[in-house]
Amino acid sequence: MKRTFFRTASTGTARRFGAGVLLMGLALSASAKDGSLSGTAPPAPAMKAKPGAKAKHWFQVGVASWYGTKFQGRKTAGGEPFDMNKMTCAHRSLPLGTWLRVTNLKNHRTAYVQVNDRGPVLQDRIVDLSFAAARTLGLSGVGQVRLEPVSNNDPAMALAVVAQLQIPVLPPGR
Repeated sequence: MKRTFFRTASTGTARRFGAGVLLMGLALSASAKDGSLSGTAPPAPAMKAKPGAKAKHWFQVGVASWYGTKFQGRKTAGGEPFDMNKMTCAHRSLPLGTWLRVTNLKNHRTAYVQVNDRGPVLQDRIVDLSFAAARTLGLSGVGQVRLEPVSNNDPAMALAVVAQLQIPVLPPGR
């Protein structure tokens, strides 16, 4: 007696489905290094997810470094002059203008930075932070970090960016 998994689907449909799943699995396993997405662009937005299904959350874990005075004033990939005192970073594949939450895995400090340049040059690094971002994270040289994209309207990011501005607030009437 012949058994089939797909009772409602024709044999051709079942084979195409199985081949698609196999190809997708091979593509995902080939793109991942040591279980992380290091060095790859974030996945394209999923088609339509089922109601109640969790969306996949892209993140990257690896070594971060920082750059400062040597590049101060030089043109970035985004076309603006590099300012080591702004909360920016260089990433190889994320779109320019992307906001990231960067967490130092040693001390759990967090900073919000915007991608405005390409890099890092060294292959073992996942991101180059500006001097200001590295100082906020407590990095003195290199360190392990976690990168997560955030939307422009993330409330935690808004509060952190306002706190990083360090604008003195004058009392009313002054």
